[in-house]
Amino acid sequence: MAKMSSPTETERCIESLIAVFQKYAGKDGNNSQLSKTEFLTFMNTELAAFTKNQKDPGVLDRMMKNLDLNCDGQLDFQEFLNLIGGMAIACHDSFIMSARFQK
Repeated sequence: MAKMSSPTETERCIESLIAVFQKYAGKDGNNSQLSKTEFLTFMNTELAAFTKNQKDPGVLDRMMKNLDLNCDGQLDFQEFLNLIGGMAIACHDSFIMSARFQK
């Protein structure tokens, strides 16, 4: 029998993203989508530093609306990944800018 290799770092990251989505999705009934309440819980728990630094109280509502591409009032996994990708890009850009100023 072939021995399974352990997952790569990227594979573990993908597994983690799926696990986090599944942790918050379904509390309101549909485990393949995040309701607005589930989205807010996710943001306030998993991205609390980002959420707490927002001066505009409507930012999470606007984020939800902008991420909800099919306008069904919920975020499916693809829409969730758009959020994660956008956050990753913003963090990467910030890291690059920070590195430039440190030279």
